[in-house]
Amino acid sequence: MATAAIVVSGALSPRPDSSFPAVPWRDPHTVSARDLAEYIDGLERNCLDNPDSPDLWTCLGIAYAVNYDVVKSMDALETATAIAPTHFWARLKYGELHYRLRTLDRAEDETLAAVECAENAWQLAVARKQLREIRAINPRVRRDGPTSAWGRALFLSALVMFALAVVIWR
Repeated sequence: MATAAIVVSGALSPRPDSSFPAVPWRDPHTVSARDLAEYIDGLERNCLDNPDSPDLWTCLGIAYAVNYDVVKSMDALETATAIAPTHFWARLKYGELHYRLRTLDRAEDETLAAVECAENAWQLAVARKQLREIRAINPRVRRDGPTSAWGRALFLSALVMFALAVVIWR
């Protein structure tokens, strides 16, 4: 019901004065190079008009990444995170870019920052999934972390308690 009220009121319809261009595709692999270049040009113009918008800079960084322009993507995402250090999507996508470049320690740091910036359960789940993927392939992550240490400590405590119970039983 609430969704119908929003649609009827026109809140979901695009505003003519919106600073965000219409997204011309859903799957980045099906967009033509010409359409992608036009979209990037539009985003660049919008970023110049609205330099304090982390959303625009994040979209520009993603578009550059789709275009395989890593340096420009990195610059745009760094700008987005500098403008708004607690912007979830800027942090997550910046971490994802580092993950794809296999700079895994930096990817983990940025994804952890995204976890801290998550505003709802869905964002938290997305960030934690990315963090799991990063940690699964990061060779520097110790596999015997605190969970295993606690497991060993509990096992040894249980073993000592069992030995003590056997001695007392006799």
